[in-house]
This record gives sequence, C-alpha cells and structure tokens, in this order.
Amino acid sequence: MRTLTLSISLLITLLLIIAPARADVTGIWSTVEGRSHVKIEPCGDKFCGKIVWLKEPLTEAKVDKTDMKNEDPKLQGRKILGLPLLEGFEPDGENEWDDGTIYNPEDGKTYSSSLTLVNPTTLDVKGCVLFFCKTQTWTKVK
Repeated sequence: MRTLTLSISLLITLLLIIAPARADVTGIWSTVEGRSHVKIEPCGDKFCGKIVWLKEPLTEAKVDKTDMKNEDPKLQGRKILGLPLLEGFEPDGENEWDDGTIYNPEDGKTYSSSLTLVNPTTLDVKGCVLFFCKTQTWTKVK
C-alpha cells in the first residue's frame, strides 16, 4: 500500500512537471499600425481588454475622442480611452481563447471574436460576422 501511494504521488508530480503550461494572453498589446494599446486581463474566469493608450487621443477640436459611432445614443459620450474592447473570452486549448466579443469603435459594432497567441509577443485577434472573418495581428508592448 505504501509503495502504491508513493507511486501515485510520483506520477502526479511528474504529470505536473511535464504538463504544458497555458500560454499567457495578459498584458498590453499594440493594435494594427500602433494606433492603440489594449490591456488584456482576467475578468473573473474569463478574459477582457480595454483601451489604455491612443496614438491620437484628441479630435481636431482638441477634445477627447468619444464613442460617437455607437449604435446606443446613451453610450456615444464614452471616451475611447478606457473603453472596454474585448469581453468574455474563455480558454480553448493551450494558446487560444474563444467565445468572446470585440467592439469596434470605428463602426460602433460588436463582433464575435477569438484570440490566438502565435508566440509570446504576437496575438492574432479574429472578429467575425456570420461566416465572414477578419484577423488582425497585435504585438505585445509589455
């Protein structure tokens, strides 16, 4: 019995050592052409992200850019800086997160989305409407 307990303990330890660690999607990511930075972090048991930096945070009138294209008039006054962009992403495999949504302030629409960590500094962000999808590659800032 003692040998069996020792063997099971050893097996569990070995499995924990060789089990692949989940890739880490958290951090600050630069979007396409470096126009903004998005901070991805845990939100409960899922992941979400918000805009934490803008290359051009002000309008031509020198006021903060707002979510003026949002379909909900009540939300059109929200500042783009700090805006929730990614919501509801669940781990799906070693380096993928799925079942999330991405909000596009350029058209005011929300799309189904998935994230794939290509390597520690490259994130593919896919947004879809029905079967039509577009993928952007983001680069890790920190």
